[in-house]
Amino acid sequence: MPQSAGIISGIQRMVLYETRARYFLVGTNQAQTKHRVLKIDRTEPKDLVIIDDKHVYNQQEVRELLGRLDLGNRTKIGQKGSSGLSRAVSAFGIVGFVRFLEGYYIVLITKRRKMADIGGHSIYKIEDTSMIYIPNDSVRVTHPDEARYVRIFQNVDLSSNFYFSYSYDLSHSLQYNLTLLQRPYELWSSPSSSEEEEVQTQSKQDSFDIFEEEGLPTQVVYGLQNEPYYKYVWNGKLLERVKDIVHHDWLMYIIHGFCGQSKLLIYGRPVYITLIARRSSKFAGTRFLKRGANCEGDVANEVETEQIVHDASVMSFIAGSYSSYVQVRGSVPLYWSQDISTMMPKPPIRLDQADPYAHVAALHFDQMLQRFGSPIIILNLVKKREKRKHEKILSEELYPAVINLNQFLPPENCIDYIAWDMARYTKSKLCNVLDRLSMIAENVVKRTGFFINRSDFYCHTIRPDDRWGDLGGHITASGRVQTGVLRTNCVDCLDRTNTAQFMVGKCALAYQLYALGMIDKPKLQFDTDCVRLFEELYEDHGDTLSLQYGGSQLVHRVKTYRKIAPWTQHSKDIMQTLSRYYSNAFSDADRQDAINLFLQVYQPSESKPHLWELPTDFYLHQRNTMALPQDRRSYTQWWSGGILSYLPVAYDEVACEDTMKKVKVKRVNRFDEGTDIYTEFFKPYELTSFDDTFCIAMTNSAREFMPKTVGVDPSPFTVRKPEETGKSVLGNKSSKEETLLQRKTAASAPPPPSEEAISSTSEDDSEEDRDDDGSVSQRSTPIKLLTESGESSRTQEEFQQQQQQQSFKEPYGLNLAEFPSDDDLLIYERFAHLGESQHRVERTEHINLANIICLEPVSCFSEDSVYAVSPPQVDRDTRDEFESHVMASQGQVRVLCRDDMLMYREYVKNRYM
Repeated sequence: MPQSAGIISGIQRMVLYETRARYFLVGTNQAQTKHRVLKIDRTEPKDLVIIDDKHVYNQQEVRELLGRLDLGNRTKIGQKGSSGLSRAVSAFGIVGFVRFLEGYYIVLITKRRKMADIGGHSIYKIEDTSMIYIPNDSVRVTHPDEARYVRIFQNVDLSSNFYFSYSYDLSHSLQYNLTLLQRPYELWSSPSSSEEEEVQTQSKQDSFDIFEEEGLPTQVVYGLQNEPYYKYVWNGKLLERVKDIVHHDWLMYIIHGFCGQSKLLIYGRPVYITLIARRSSKFAGTRFLKRGANCEGDVANEVETEQIVHDASVMSFIAGSYSSYVQVRGSVPLYWSQDISTMMPKPPIRLDQADPYAHVAALHFDQMLQRFGSPIIILNLVKKREKRKHEKILSEELYPAVINLNQFLPPENCIDYIAWDMARYTKSKLCNVLDRLSMIAENVVKRTGFFINRSDFYCHTIRPDDRWGDLGGHITASGRVQTGVLRTNCVDCLDRTNTAQFMVGKCALAYQLYALGMIDKPKLQFDTDCVRLFEELYEDHGDTLSLQYGGSQLVHRVKTYRKIAPWTQHSKDIMQTLSRYYSNAFSDADRQDAINLFLQVYQPSESKPHLWELPTDFYLHQRNTMALPQDRRSYTQWWSGGILSYLPVAYDEVACEDTMKKVKVKRVNRFDEGTDIYTEFFKPYELTSFDDTFCIAMTNSAREFMPKTVGVDPSPFTVRKPEETGKSVLGNKSSKEETLLQRKTAASAPPPPSEEAISSTSEDDSEEDRDDDGSVSQRSTPIKLLTESGESSRTQEEFQQQQQQQSFKEPYGLNLAEFPSDDDLLIYERFAHLGESQHRVERTEHINLANIICLEPVSCFSEDSVYAVSPPQVDRDTRDEFESHVMASQGQVRVLCRDDMLMYREYVKNRYM
């Protein structure tokens, strides 16, 4: 049966050549066997003229073409002093083309770094870019404000958290990408459009084979290329001008957010945990300048976070085991804002427009139903009780909006609303915040389920668990898919939201590892290497998203809510709060202008006011303020057509007519370079090195977190004390008392005295709430480590013995103070006797182990000792394989079989045809 595979971009490296009248961009694939040429005109002062001949060149043809261009652009025929064709820059991809008030610029990626690997598909981070002006100096029409627009555009630091991939669609989730590959091939085998027929005709021409007369059948694969999800693409507008002109291999879409990968070693078995966060490019901006939603239902600070768990010992998407879980954060979908002109740390919240029929919320949840299916679960973490209304305003508007929308939906597909005042629970010593979040997370994961591409769940058959039977989601023939999503929000969607998402992710991670057969029950404990690795990954994720939106790192972390944060955290939190306030007050406006210009929300023109002259960008993001809407959506049937008929499965993942139009199909050979991810990753026909192939310096659970002492359980699921870990989780302590105090308060004890002061400075708590719970004591009772003076000396001696036993146990893994048992002594005596005897025995003598020591044989060999071992038995196939290698070294080649002919044919095609 033919298989489906994603198409790998045919252009991964490029060189820009320059003449006085043209730019020639020569792109090639990774193997440098196929080349394409893009010609850019430099004589047009303000227009972009690009010619793509769509022809694929080989290496020799490209050299001849460049030689002719060099010769033809010299000032005199035969002159060798000044070349007519000069090399400008080498690059790895095109970000896009942009124009301000003069001519066009081309933005190229000049440096990249590999950040993650998912099934052989590499994910890169942009490290550096180059912005090159296209028109020649002789035709350039200068403008005095051009340089200022260039500076504003470059304020978007492309080397900071922008990611791309040549073979993996980062704008979609792993569930979408693998579901697309698992669709029946009959859907691809019957083209209906002329474009697909043209692709098939072209593929027949490309499949010319010098081995056809051998009678070997061609193995067909359907190469799929999907349209990206433009909501999470950040250079879509920059490529819009050339999208319909150039070949799709020139187009490379980038996302903004976070990407991190860590390795979890389970007794040597590598499991990769990958975290990918996609920030929405719609209604994007900074903290106080982008709040709520716009008229199209796009909300501020909307980020889709996906955690991918896969067994790294098997790389293929078809044969490997892959699992993922998706959750979303985003601002409250209402028309609301905060006035920052008052220079207050927390400006008052105001509702800008009345929306009695929840129109904007309906547009937002319609997008979510189409992408994720049902149920949509809202976890609202804003405050409920305040002396002066602040955050409560949002809850009072959001809850009626959800009630209004739910009355028109079927009961089984209604939106779930969970409201929980997390800030108030944090200050109470009677409640454990993470325990409550763990209960919410368990219910959420059971409702939505998760994605896994394996249908053979042997783990819950061998080790059954009651929670597995209640798990939600949609079960398919090839595994299980997630239906619905959790949407978490507070006011800023930073500190509280990140902790809540971590707890949900931790619960989902337990189910993912259980489904992959890594653990015996879907439950993970704190203070294990696995959870610490996952917590570190989530804190990096939270810090990165907080810097992008709020201007500083997280103020409240998971350790803060566990109440085990070190005493030095107080000063760090104050600095982060001051950094956030400074960024919001002084630099957010410039960052917002840069984002608006980069995303082409504002396009400069001589007939319009300049970007820095606009009093507000409200009209740029609200399209209905500039033009009346042509069609008004229904208030009762507020969802898009066709969505309800497929629920709870997401409409985007269903193989219907609308979704099939977004996929381009190409019939290719199974070993074609455009779809063979094995050749793409390992490069079997080239001389490679481990440093280049495996270049990701990821966090390793065994190296970073596992204790270095001997005799401890190496399992990453074993609960360890804070002082036992390879990496400190509490910071450097001045005494052992503080360490024991932190261990005591790890579960549910109240925070240190400075915790309330920390809470009052962050976005989680306001000054009004501090007085509500003033009667609740937050001071913890110090733990006495030493005995009282009135105790007997016997108790002190026992304490000293216990300390001595612990000092012995730490390096050796066992207690040397206790006298060994009789069985252990007998084993040791036999070992010593064996060691004494082996020095008196000559190698030529016959060794009778029975005279030395009586041991039961544990080896499968008939003769096995320190002096001689019987040779292993080798089967016939192995001997034939070895003999063929020996004969080949002597110049005698065996008769080629059918597989050898297939392999050689693909090698010749990829290299020389």
